Amino acid sequence: MGASPGCVGQLGSMSNTQRVMERAHFEIADMEPLRPHFALTLRHWVMRLEMHHAQALQYFSESTWRVWRLYMAAGALEFKSGVIGVYQVLASKRASRAAALPLVWRHQYPRPSAA
Repeated sequence: MGASPGCVGQLGSMSNTQRVMERAHFEIADMEPLRPHFALTLRHWVMRLEMHHAQALQYFSESTWRVWRLYMAAGALEFKSGVIGVYQVLASKRASRAAALPLVWRHQYPRPSAA
């Protein structure tokens, strides 16, 4: 989702994104919240950045390394606490006929093994 006008680095709300998409004649077929995934991903990136501190300093200054570490660590906390969120949206131009999409998404998930 894009930034709001006049705000650098701010995620737009899902409601605003949906409104803009609908005005542009898009139909949302699926929406998945990725907030918990982003929290884990950022925590992993911070851990990897810390593990490769010396190697990173070959390419960037210590101050740049610290800024990125702080940025990602703060982002992980913001996603984990629910202050910010991010979504993956599947949409297509609205048409008179239905899009060739499955009615259910079971094919994306593994079936539980029989015990």
